[in-house]
Amino acid sequence: MVTVTTPAEHPRPGLRERKKIKTRRAIRTATYALIAEQGYDATTVERIAERAEVSPSTVFRYFPTKEDIVVTDDWGPVVTEELRSRPPGESWSDTLRHVVHTALDLSLAEEPEVTRLRTRLGVEIPAVRARMMESMATTGRLLREALAERSGLDPDGLELRVFAMSVMGGLMEASHYWAETGHRDDVRVLVDRALDVLEHGLPAGKP
Repeated sequence: MVTVTTPAEHPRPGLRERKKIKTRRAIRTATYALIAEQGYDATTVERIAERAEVSPSTVFRYFPTKEDIVVTDDWGPVVTEELRSRPPGESWSDTLRHVVHTALDLSLAEEPEVTRLRTRLGVEIPAVRARMMESMATTGRLLREALAERSGLDPDGLELRVFAMSVMGGLMEASHYWAETGHRDDVRVLVDRALDVLEHGLPAGKP
């Protein structure tokens, strides 16, 4: 369950910020709709701007590249907050499973088709996959900082850096596997399998 916060903890955004959020979402919605209709390559920034009823310069002001529109979502703050709200004595594996499941449940509940489309593009479009790899480093940094607060470890220390990026890499591979297999499996189960490998190592194979 997502932690519920009070208005005092998260005050309602001002009018200017709400307009920014609305514009950002309009651009993302237009992009995904166009990609679903005509494919990734045919979806230009000019067409995105026309569909979103903004100028091309506005699109670039919010998203430096078309790939950024695809890889960006709204769940980062939710995940970070959820991670920091977990009980201090909880094991890292239980914490990560809870946080990742929370993000998945939110995205699949609100944007199921978009979530599937994004994972498919990450497999099929090299530019999107490359941007996902770059974005993974940024997300990994946020994960390191949140884990450092819980563990007392140095966020820039080698151990936490290796751990955080191992988690991010495992989650990305689970996402790619989900898309490559036609989204037939429960992605939550795939994520748990990925985290199992990080926690316990590879399953026993042939000697």
